[in-house]
Amino acid sequence: MTTLLPPRPPAAPDDPSRGRPVRPGGSARTRPGLLWTLPATVFFLFFAVVPLIAVAVLSFTTWGGLGQPSFVGAENWQDLADDSTMQKSLWLSLLFIVLGVVTQTPMSILLGVWAAGPQRNRAVLSAIFFVPLLLSSAAISVLWRALLDPNFGIPGQMRWLFGDGNLFGNQATAIGVIIFVGIWQFTPFHTLLYQGAAKSVPPVLYQAAAIDGAGRIRQFFSITLPQLRNTIITSVILMVVGGLTTFETVLILTNGGPGTDTTITAFYMFEQAFRRFDFGYASAVALVLVVVATAISLVMVKVSGYDKMRSTMEGV
Repeated sequence: MTTLLPPRPPAAPDDPSRGRPVRPGGSARTRPGLLWTLPATVFFLFFAVVPLIAVAVLSFTTWGGLGQPSFVGAENWQDLADDSTMQKSLWLSLLFIVLGVVTQTPMSILLGVWAAGPQRNRAVLSAIFFVPLLLSSAAISVLWRALLDPNFGIPGQMRWLFGDGNLFGNQATAIGVIIFVGIWQFTPFHTLLYQGAAKSVPPVLYQAAAIDGAGRIRQFFSITLPQLRNTIITSVILMVVGGLTTFETVLILTNGGPGTDTTITAFYMFEQAFRRFDFGYASAVALVLVVVATAISLVMVKVSGYDKMRSTMEGV
């Protein structure tokens, strides 16, 4: 006996669930999506693109903050090419970035993986550890400047360990202080990134590895780290951009000294603009900073393959 089945109703012509292409020109369903992006687009144009264009125009002028800017052509850029302090500031900025990445990344990964686990009192300890996230960079810098004061701070009371107690008196210790304060301030933020990423790793991967006899160290290097790959790239890019654009820590802790031994590019831009009131030259410095930060970020994204957005969940 043959059983007759009712015919399947035809799919709607524009039903996206059926894999049908949308008609050329779009439909009413797609138009609200463009409207949702309009506020963010206007915000980005007004607060990012327009100021960047204004800075680019200002870099070809000389202006002290009052009156009308005077066009000087490429004079600022010629002076910038011959400025040894500017060249030194770029090398110092790159040094700060490298030191920050190689110190903060391993600590953040280990603390983030630990914070994602089921350890006892983990939540309480994590909450205490994340306290620096609640403070501003200026407040943190003032705090550590007072604690490390050569006369009244900890080094002055422990000269048997810190020598003369003046950690800001030479380049090596001054850079060490800035890196230490950056670790204390920003490691909790990156730890939070790794904690969220570690929590999203499927437990079945660890269960299968345990059945195969893999211990915790082997699981960490064979499962956890590969699953954190995209988060590591994101975290490092944030460190690079943050290291090139921060200046308040240097301003409060060392004021760029001793001499110009801790004058990074962002601080040098601040000096040119708000101490020497040469906004045209400071604009040229700012554009160099933007180009360097963008170039480093693009190279990292390209070399790491992050631009392909491959999921770490493939094969799971």
